[in-house]
Amino acid sequence: MLSSAPERRVFDDLLSFKPNRHTLGGTAYLIAGGGPDGPPGNWLVDTPLWSDEHRALIERAGGLAGIFLTHRGAIGEVDQFARHFDCPIHIHEQEAYLVTARDVRVVPVTGDGPLAEGLTALWTPGHSPGSTCLLWVAHGGVLFTGRHLLPDGRGHAAPVRVSKTFHWPRQLASVEKLTGYSYRHLCPGAAIGLLRGERTISV
Repeated sequence: MLSSAPERRVFDDLLSFKPNRHTLGGTAYLIAGGGPDGPPGNWLVDTPLWSDEHRALIERAGGLAGIFLTHRGAIGEVDQFARHFDCPIHIHEQEAYLVTARDVRVVPVTGDGPLAEGLTALWTPGHSPGSTCLLWVAHGGVLFTGRHLLPDGRGHAAPVRVSKTFHWPRQLASVEKLTGYSYRHLCPGAAIGLLRGERTISV
């Protein structure tokens, strides 16, 4: 069980961090491993602000086994976390070059496949070439969507076309692909203010 301020708790074994200015307001998550449906260690999904508060929180939780980046816009100060906690960064191979020069261990994600017990990467290109969601089997299935799917303010999730969208038709095709998987919760990587007090988007 993770200890944190109540407003950051999603589940007992999942925390969300405050939006990070270094990732244009992106939201990162910390999965506590070791449970029946969790990985053997803790995993960071995307990058929170590097701060003494966040470093200490993760240290109290037992450190990190790995970091998963859903897209290139979530990189931020990821090298600080990777070096301090001596863990690898998992990012799609099309965007791995953006972190390999930072003197950190990088494990390229090549498509769909398992990362650790209970964690599966799902390549969902469109928002960016390497946009990838992370599916966690706990709680009936939790899908971390990065910026692939975002809250629409009505309690649903939707793709959003922005000026930096890499390929809109591929993003729409990736949304359809996700219907083939089972999950009950979506954890978006941005715009969480539109959740209106909810911790996840229920499916």
